[in-house]
Amino acid sequence: MGTRARWHAWWAAEVLQPCYRNFVDAPSSLPPATSTTNRRVSRVDLRNHGPSPLRSGSHHALTTRAVAGSRSASSSKCNRLHLIVDRTGLSIVGEGEWAAAKHGGRGKRGWKKLHLGVDRSGYIIAHALTEATGDDALTGIDLIEGITGAVASLTADAAYDTIAFYAVAAARGARVVVPPAKTATALGRGPRSRARDRTIRMVADIGRRQWKKAAGYHRQARAENAFFRHKTIFGGALRARSPGGQVAEALLACNVLNQMTELGRPDSYAIGR
Repeated sequence: MGTRARWHAWWAAEVLQPCYRNFVDAPSSLPPATSTTNRRVSRVDLRNHGPSPLRSGSHHALTTRAVAGSRSASSSKCNRLHLIVDRTGLSIVGEGEWAAAKHGGRGKRGWKKLHLGVDRSGYIIAHALTEATGDDALTGIDLIEGITGAVASLTADAAYDTIAFYAVAAARGARVVVPPAKTATALGRGPRSRARDRTIRMVADIGRRQWKKAAGYHRQARAENAFFRHKTIFGGALRARSPGGQVAEALLACNVLNQMTELGRPDSYAIGR
């Protein structure tokens, strides 16, 4: 077995196969997912690769079977989750744009939003892919409601500064770390807006920068780092042209990032003094 084939064997065993806990357990779903993931990460198309131990079928089989095998994302390993929510834009090329570019037109670039919920270690707990016009706060609420277990805190930027977001946090017993918009004012609507009003008053009293330090808002950088890793490894665009394929592609990317996080995390445990 050559060097490249041995590398692919290690890649499949250590990184790719653990990523498919969120895929159906049918044997036929592994080769399309493996090939699709490897094409995005290592820029190698396994359909045309010679000595690799990983083989798969036609392009149609890769796209349709990978979509059919997709499920939604992972669960938290923490007893009390500190969730950080954010979103970024990913460019797409739909059929109309592709046809216009192919036949001489400029083509109009489309966008979709990738929403992530990560813990303080950068592990992706939940994700969603929406249209560019989707409401960030409502999507964040959907991410939170899809998480099982206790949530200790919710951190997000000012786009999530809504009463509905605070209400979902209160229902889960979570503390909200969201900077209010610069034009925000206390509403005084009783329990529904009490936590948000408290934050607005505190920002007015001590200043926005000091509030961020006191509240621990700097942890928002964990989500930004996850997007940096995503775009560094996978790029800032979705290659799939169908909506279902784009959802499956986003899921694969999140699974790979989580597996890379696991591989780079040391096994630590307490020892006696």
